[in-house]
Amino acid sequence: MLATSEQIDIDYELAQDMSRFYADPLGFVMYAFPWTTDSSLQVCKLKGKWKKKYKAIYGPDEWACEFLEDLGQAVKDRGFDGHKSVDAIRMAVSSGHGIGKSAMTGWINTWIQCTRPFAQGTVTANTFQQLETKTWAQIKKWMKLCVASHWFTIGASRIYHNDYPEQWFCSAQTCREENSESFAGQHAVNSTSYYINDEASAIPDAIFEVQEGGLTDGEPMQFSFGNPTRNTGRFRECWRKFRHRWKTYKIDSREVQITNKSFLKEMISDYGLESDTVKVRILGEFPKSSVKQFINEEDVETCKGRMLRKPTYQFAPIVIGVDPAWSGDDEFVIYMRQGLFSKMLGVWEKNDNDIEMANILARLEDDYSADAVHIDGGFGTGVASAGKTMGRNWQIIWFSAKSPDSGCLNLRAHMWNEMRIWLKNGACIPNDDILHTDLIGPEIKPRLDGKIQLEAKEDMKRRGIPSPNRADALALTFAMPVVSKDPKGISHQVKQAKHDFDPYKGET
Repeated sequence: MLATSEQIDIDYELAQDMSRFYADPLGFVMYAFPWTTDSSLQVCKLKGKWKKKYKAIYGPDEWACEFLEDLGQAVKDRGFDGHKSVDAIRMAVSSGHGIGKSAMTGWINTWIQCTRPFAQGTVTANTFQQLETKTWAQIKKWMKLCVASHWFTIGASRIYHNDYPEQWFCSAQTCREENSESFAGQHAVNSTSYYINDEASAIPDAIFEVQEGGLTDGEPMQFSFGNPTRNTGRFRECWRKFRHRWKTYKIDSREVQITNKSFLKEMISDYGLESDTVKVRILGEFPKSSVKQFINEEDVETCKGRMLRKPTYQFAPIVIGVDPAWSGDDEFVIYMRQGLFSKMLGVWEKNDNDIEMANILARLEDDYSADAVHIDGGFGTGVASAGKTMGRNWQIIWFSAKSPDSGCLNLRAHMWNEMRIWLKNGACIPNDDILHTDLIGPEIKPRLDGKIQLEAKEDMKRRGIPSPNRADALALTFAMPVVSKDPKGISHQVKQAKHDFDPYKGET
């Protein structure tokens, strides 16, 4: 059916209006939706400067107004001209429950689609149910409420412009790691390519990594929202490792108009303000330890860079742990521990030259007068065999072996449990972000018999958590009891390096 000249005129004027909101998402939200006529939207009241500016009663909550204003400022700062690409806009919100994050995803999507011809977007969430019943439901709701909704076809998993269905769209995608390639290939060189991640704490890191490919040209944007249920993963790193790239927000549910304040008070009364439950569900703060996390972050942070006096550990045996790696992105790591003191002796990229690595390990064993060397049997049998030929008495450790502790499923669980206790007892570890991530990465698998079982490395990788090579090398030093060859500790003075640079020390 052809549009009438009257409809064409209306759409032309509407398009002109939309162009005014290119760098004004809050203005768009106030203009595009029926705040005054739809009673279901009359929940939050505008306050302060926003009430004065828009001369309206209802609109987004205060946190949302601030977020949308900051988003508009980020667009202005970049000044995309339609040709030369600009830095990606990245914004993340960590919050308690019920603040209206899903509604925000709907506003952002509608604003981008209506103000940026040929924009391309992908929306995902932590589970299919969350995506279908909450996130995508909000995306569709706000698009239907928009004054320009007739420009678009709103489907079960895709919204697209009526005239350009293949070039101007937004789609919903599940976040299973095996589905990560569905996020690849999205580009809008002369417009905006964007990703919206809802309940992002549980979205695999692999999804975030693939999304990076769609942020390389045009005016790219990436948004992540969620309750901070895990203190590992890419969502957590928005506030830590990648904080220089992200504009971040922590929203306390108590400060939001639409939340049930009496229920929040009950939760605080039941669990306490400092509890992880309240931090995650109300305050929007990341927990000290995730629900399934084996080693909590507070213990690791406390031990990082701690200074110890030599007399407090010099009497203890020196044990070296070796976690080899032959493939992929894994590292070949050698760690030393003496009592509460520990030190990474070297880290190398994958190396399948057993003779070369055995020689490096032998030098380190001699330099540190080690009392024992424990090598992971997974990839370390070749290194151990080379060492035997050299007259070394290195021990092969099988993570799957029987645990000496009946409370642990296997030797791996036992070693990690001993390491956890060691950290709590005041250990010293290097100020190393990778080791930090390794230590807090593994989760515990609940068992009916109550035994400690850590999740498999394959399961960690499915969550987007890399193999904890550095932590495994340190854990190997706890594989079995070791008696010092020199009880008085006289020979345990760590030898000085013979050269300023030693290629055998690896990258530390």
